[in-house]
Amino acid sequence: MDTYLTLLSFGDQGWGDEIALGVVTTVTLALATLPVGLFVGFLIALAKQSEEWTFRLAADIYTTIFRGLPELLTLFLVYFGLQIGFQQVFRAVGIETGIEINAFLAGVIALAFVFSAFASEVFLSAFRAIPRGQYEGGYALGLHHGKVMQLVVLPQLIRIALPGLSNLWMILLKDTALVSAIGLTDILRQTGVAARNTKEAFLFFGLAALLYLVLALISSVVLGRIEAAAKRGEAAR
Repeated sequence: MDTYLTLLSFGDQGWGDEIALGVVTTVTLALATLPVGLFVGFLIALAKQSEEWTFRLAADIYTTIFRGLPELLTLFLVYFGLQIGFQQVFRAVGIETGIEINAFLAGVIALAFVFSAFASEVFLSAFRAIPRGQYEGGYALGLHHGKVMQLVVLPQLIRIALPGLSNLWMILLKDTALVSAIGLTDILRQTGVAARNTKEAFLFFGLAALLYLVLALISSVVLGRIEAAAKRGEAAR
Protein backbone atom coordinates (compact mmCIF):
# COMPACT_ATOMS: atom_id res chain seq x y z
CA MET A 1 0.00 0.00 0.00
CA ASP A 2 2.83 2.38 0.88
CA THR A 3 4.39 1.68 -2.50
CA TYR A 4 1.19 2.68 -4.29
CA LEU A 5 0.89 5.87 -2.27
CA THR A 6 4.48 6.72 -3.13
CA LEU A 7 3.85 6.15 -6.84
CA LEU A 8 0.79 8.41 -6.73
CA SER A 9 2.44 11.12 -4.65
CA PHE A 10 3.65 14.49 -5.89
CA GLY A 11 7.36 15.12 -6.20
CA ASP A 12 10.37 13.27 -7.55
CA GLN A 13 9.30 9.84 -6.35
CA GLY A 14 5.71 9.90 -7.55
CA TRP A 15 3.68 10.53 -10.69
CA GLY A 16 1.11 12.85 -9.17
CA ASP A 17 2.50 15.98 -10.84
CA GLU A 18 2.45 14.44 -14.31
CA ILE A 19 -1.05 13.03 -13.92
CA ALA A 20 -2.36 16.34 -12.57
CA LEU A 21 -0.93 18.02 -15.68
CA GLY A 22 -2.77 15.42 -17.76
CA VAL A 23 -6.06 16.28 -16.04
CA VAL A 24 -5.52 20.00 -16.74
CA THR A 25 -4.70 19.25 -20.39
CA THR A 26 -7.79 17.06 -20.81
CA VAL A 27 -10.16 19.62 -19.29
CA THR A 28 -8.55 22.51 -21.17
CA LEU A 29 -8.79 20.66 -24.47
CA ALA A 30 -12.47 19.85 -23.94
CA LEU A 31 -13.31 23.41 -22.87
CA ALA A 32 -11.40 24.89 -25.82
CA THR A 33 -13.19 22.58 -28.26
CA LEU A 34 -16.70 23.19 -26.89
CA PRO A 35 -17.32 26.81 -28.06
CA VAL A 36 -15.75 26.14 -31.47
CA GLY A 37 -17.87 23.03 -31.96
CA LEU A 38 -21.05 24.77 -30.79
CA PHE A 39 -20.51 27.78 -33.05
CA VAL A 40 -19.71 25.71 -36.15
CA GLY A 41 -22.54 23.28 -35.39
CA PHE A 42 -25.00 26.17 -35.11
CA LEU A 43 -23.85 27.57 -38.47
CA ILE A 44 -24.18 24.13 -40.08
CA ALA A 45 -27.72 23.83 -38.69
CA LEU A 46 -28.58 27.22 -40.17
CA ALA A 47 -27.11 26.14 -43.52
CA LYS A 48 -29.27 23.00 -43.48
CA GLN A 49 -32.35 25.19 -43.22
CA SER A 50 -31.23 27.64 -45.88
CA GLU A 51 -33.32 28.20 -48.99
CA GLU A 52 -30.07 28.08 -50.99
CA TRP A 53 -29.56 24.46 -52.07
CA THR A 54 -25.77 24.81 -52.24
CA PHE A 55 -25.64 25.66 -48.52
CA ARG A 56 -27.81 22.64 -47.69
CA LEU A 57 -25.68 20.37 -49.84
CA ALA A 58 -22.41 21.63 -48.31
CA ALA A 59 -23.82 21.18 -44.79
CA ASP A 60 -25.01 17.65 -45.57
CA ILE A 61 -21.60 16.71 -47.00
CA TYR A 62 -19.86 18.14 -43.92
CA THR A 63 -21.99 16.20 -41.44
CA THR A 64 -21.84 12.99 -43.49
CA ILE A 65 -18.03 13.11 -43.55
CA PHE A 66 -17.36 13.92 -39.92
CA ARG A 67 -20.13 11.75 -38.51
CA GLY A 68 -18.95 8.87 -40.66
CA LEU A 69 -15.19 9.00 -40.11
CA PRO A 70 -13.72 7.45 -36.95
CA GLU A 71 -12.61 10.18 -34.57
CA LEU A 72 -9.05 8.83 -34.41
CA LEU A 73 -8.77 8.90 -38.21
CA THR A 74 -10.04 12.49 -38.26
CA LEU A 75 -7.40 13.39 -35.70
CA PHE A 76 -4.62 11.82 -37.80
CA LEU A 77 -5.86 13.52 -40.97
CA VAL A 78 -5.82 16.91 -39.26
CA TYR A 79 -2.52 16.46 -37.43
CA PHE A 80 -0.50 14.99 -40.28
CA GLY A 81 -2.53 16.33 -43.20
CA LEU A 82 -2.24 19.97 -42.16
CA GLN A 83 1.52 19.66 -41.82
CA ILE A 84 1.82 18.15 -45.29
CA GLY A 85 -0.59 20.73 -46.71
CA PHE A 86 1.36 23.66 -45.30
CA GLN A 87 4.63 22.20 -46.53
CA GLN A 88 3.21 21.83 -50.05
CA VAL A 89 1.98 25.43 -50.02
CA PHE A 90 5.38 26.74 -48.91
CA ARG A 91 7.15 24.62 -51.52
CA ALA A 92 4.85 26.02 -54.21
CA VAL A 93 6.08 29.54 -53.39
CA GLY A 94 9.70 28.40 -53.21
CA ILE A 95 10.14 28.16 -49.45
CA GLU A 96 11.69 25.01 -48.01
CA THR A 97 10.80 24.74 -44.34
CA GLY A 98 9.59 22.15 -41.89
CA ILE A 99 6.12 22.78 -40.48
CA GLU A 100 4.94 21.13 -37.28
CA ILE A 101 1.35 21.50 -36.18
CA ASN A 102 0.84 21.91 -32.45
CA ALA A 103 -0.76 18.74 -31.06
CA PHE A 104 -3.16 20.72 -28.86
CA LEU A 105 -4.38 22.82 -31.80
CA ALA A 106 -4.76 19.71 -33.96
CA GLY A 107 -6.80 18.10 -31.18
CA VAL A 108 -9.11 21.12 -30.92
CA ILE A 109 -9.65 21.26 -34.69
CA ALA A 110 -10.28 17.53 -35.11
CA LEU A 111 -12.59 17.21 -32.10
CA ALA A 112 -14.42 20.39 -33.13
CA PHE A 113 -15.09 18.89 -36.58
CA VAL A 114 -16.66 15.81 -35.03
CA PHE A 115 -18.50 17.66 -32.26
CA SER A 116 -19.94 20.27 -34.64
CA ALA A 117 -21.20 17.61 -37.06
CA PHE A 118 -23.26 15.97 -34.33
CA ALA A 119 -24.20 19.26 -32.66
CA SER A 120 -25.64 20.52 -35.94
CA GLU A 121 -28.18 17.68 -35.87
CA VAL A 122 -29.13 18.55 -32.31
CA PHE A 123 -29.59 22.21 -33.24
CA LEU A 124 -31.53 21.27 -36.37
CA SER A 125 -33.94 19.15 -34.34
CA ALA A 126 -34.34 22.02 -31.86
CA PHE A 127 -35.07 24.47 -34.68
CA ARG A 128 -37.77 22.15 -36.03
CA ALA A 129 -39.31 21.82 -32.56
CA ILE A 130 -40.00 25.56 -32.38
CA PRO A 131 -43.44 26.35 -33.88
CA ARG A 132 -43.45 28.58 -36.95
CA GLY A 133 -45.89 30.85 -35.11
CA GLN A 134 -43.04 31.95 -32.82
CA TYR A 135 -41.24 33.49 -35.78
CA GLU A 136 -44.42 35.03 -37.16
CA GLY A 137 -45.28 36.52 -33.77
CA GLY A 138 -41.89 38.22 -33.63
CA TYR A 139 -42.28 39.62 -37.14
CA ALA A 140 -45.78 40.86 -36.22
CA LEU A 141 -44.24 42.87 -33.40
CA GLY A 142 -41.99 44.62 -35.93
CA LEU A 143 -38.80 42.74 -35.11
CA HIS A 144 -36.37 42.04 -37.93
CA HIS A 145 -35.02 38.53 -38.48
CA GLY A 146 -31.91 39.03 -36.35
CA LYS A 147 -33.91 40.24 -33.36
CA VAL A 148 -36.41 37.41 -33.74
CA MET A 149 -33.54 34.93 -33.62
CA GLN A 150 -31.93 36.65 -30.63
CA LEU A 151 -35.00 37.34 -28.49
CA VAL A 152 -37.50 34.69 -29.50
CA VAL A 153 -35.80 31.69 -31.08
CA LEU A 154 -32.42 31.34 -29.33
CA PRO A 155 -33.74 31.13 -25.73
CA GLN A 156 -36.09 28.31 -26.75
CA LEU A 157 -33.46 26.69 -28.95
CA ILE A 158 -30.93 26.46 -26.12
CA ARG A 159 -33.48 24.95 -23.73
CA ILE A 160 -34.59 22.33 -26.25
CA ALA A 161 -31.05 21.49 -27.38
CA LEU A 162 -29.51 21.25 -23.90
CA PRO A 163 -30.14 17.53 -23.26
CA GLY A 164 -28.63 16.54 -26.61
CA LEU A 165 -25.69 18.90 -26.21
CA SER A 166 -25.09 17.55 -22.70
CA ASN A 167 -24.68 14.06 -24.13
CA LEU A 168 -22.28 15.39 -26.77
CA TRP A 169 -20.19 17.07 -24.07
CA MET A 170 -19.82 13.74 -22.26
CA ILE A 171 -18.73 12.11 -25.52
CA LEU A 172 -16.29 14.96 -26.17
CA LEU A 173 -14.79 14.50 -22.72
CA LYS A 174 -14.07 10.85 -23.49
CA ASP A 175 -12.82 11.57 -27.01
CA THR A 176 -10.06 13.78 -25.60
CA ALA A 177 -8.28 10.52 -24.74
CA LEU A 178 -7.57 10.07 -28.45
CA VAL A 179 -5.06 12.95 -28.47
CA SER A 180 -2.62 10.76 -26.57
CA ALA A 181 -1.99 9.11 -29.96
CA ILE A 182 -0.35 12.32 -31.25
CA GLY A 183 1.72 12.94 -28.14
CA LEU A 184 -0.43 15.39 -26.18
CA THR A 185 0.07 14.97 -22.44
CA ASP A 186 -3.52 14.20 -21.45
CA ILE A 187 -4.72 11.83 -18.73
CA LEU A 188 -4.35 8.68 -20.80
CA ARG A 189 -0.85 9.48 -22.06
CA GLN A 190 0.48 10.44 -18.64
CA THR A 191 -0.94 7.39 -16.93
CA GLY A 192 0.30 5.23 -19.82
CA VAL A 193 3.84 6.56 -19.41
CA ALA A 194 3.63 5.93 -15.67
CA ALA A 195 2.34 2.39 -16.24
CA ARG A 196 5.17 1.52 -18.64
CA ASN A 197 7.85 2.91 -16.37
CA THR A 198 6.61 1.37 -13.14
CA LYS A 199 5.08 -1.85 -14.54
CA GLU A 200 1.94 -1.00 -12.55
CA ALA A 201 -0.54 -0.92 -15.43
CA PHE A 202 -3.63 -1.77 -13.39
CA LEU A 203 -2.91 0.96 -10.85
CA PHE A 204 -2.40 3.78 -13.32
CA PHE A 205 -5.01 2.80 -15.92
CA GLY A 206 -7.45 2.26 -13.07
CA LEU A 207 -6.61 5.76 -11.87
CA ALA A 208 -7.23 7.08 -15.40
CA ALA A 209 -10.65 5.42 -15.42
CA LEU A 210 -11.44 6.94 -12.04
CA LEU A 211 -10.38 10.42 -13.18
CA TYR A 212 -12.59 10.24 -16.29
CA LEU A 213 -15.50 9.07 -14.15
CA VAL A 214 -14.97 11.97 -11.73
CA LEU A 215 -14.92 14.45 -14.61
CA ALA A 216 -18.09 12.86 -16.00
CA LEU A 217 -19.77 13.07 -12.57
CA ILE A 218 -18.85 16.74 -12.15
CA SER A 219 -20.10 17.43 -15.67
CA SER A 220 -23.39 15.66 -14.95
CA VAL A 221 -23.98 17.77 -11.84
CA VAL A 222 -23.16 21.04 -13.62
CA LEU A 223 -25.22 20.20 -16.72
CA GLY A 224 -28.11 19.04 -14.56
CA ARG A 225 -28.18 22.39 -12.79
CA ILE A 226 -28.02 24.26 -16.09
CA GLU A 227 -30.94 22.25 -17.46
CA ALA A 228 -32.93 22.78 -14.25
CA ALA A 229 -32.31 26.53 -14.45
CA ALA A 230 -33.44 26.56 -18.07
CA LYS A 231 -36.64 24.73 -17.16
CA ARG A 232 -37.34 27.13 -14.28
CA GLY A 233 -36.87 30.05 -16.65
CA GLU A 234 -39.37 28.49 -19.07
CA ALA A 235 -41.88 27.83 -16.27
CA ALA A 236 -41.56 31.44 -15.09
CA ARG A 237 -42.87 32.61 -18.44
